Amino acid sequence: MRNATKEENGRKAKRKRARGFTLIELIVVILILGLLAGLVVPRLFKHVSQAKLSTAKAQISAFQTALGAYKLDTGNFPTSEQGLQALRTAPTGLKNWNGPYLPKEIPMDPWGNPYFYKYPGDHGDEPDMISYGADGRPGGEGENADVLSWK
Repeated sequence: MRNATKEENGRKAKRKRARGFTLIELIVVILILGLLAGLVVPRLFKHVSQAKLSTAKAQISAFQTALGAYKLDTGNFPTSEQGLQALRTAPTGLKNWNGPYLPKEIPMDPWGNPYFYKYPGDHGDEPDMISYGADGRPGGEGENADVLSWK
């Protein structure tokens, strides 16, 4: 009988270990994960939108540098019709073009929209360049705010 008791205890211990989690334990874990996600995810998205804004500003700055080199070589900025593409391929009939002035193709803005280019611009002697933000439309606030070359 003593042996049967040891076997019974061994079976009971195995059953306890094999039982798994209770419903209450699972609900508590899910609640903790939900609370953590609620606190962490908004902070991560804030950093993503800030990084996109910084990227747009850096790309506009790189365009301005390339446009300065273009103007030094050709005597003028590309027209609105020629656009930023004139930094990659020589416009027809243009002398002294010594490009390409950008090492890669003209990128889209960080939100996947094209940059707006206008010369002559409305804000001084430099061309106007704009990224219209996440919504791709003029104006807006936060992530939808415009990134402007003259500010």
